[in-house]
Amino acid sequence: MLRRSHSDPSHVLPDESIEVNLDLTYNEEPILIQAREVKQCRNKRIPLVKVLCGNHSGKKATWEREEDMRTQYPPLFRD
Repeated sequence: MLRRSHSDPSHVLPDESIEVNLDLTYNEEPILIQAREVKQCRNKRIPLVKVLCGNHSGKKATWEREEDMRTQYPPLFRD
């Protein structure tokens, strides 16, 4: 049997302002670099960084090429 739901203001999630593009996508902004690693592929070495993004609910970390991240987000690499 279904019961009627009563609204509770403590269950309301805060409204986060995320800019949505016309094609219903959004840009994720990296927050910080968590780790570094070098991937060995036969004759090539690829430097990778683990980047933490936080534009959506929960935090998401992904491995990206260090060279690409340095060109797109130089403030993350202030040494």
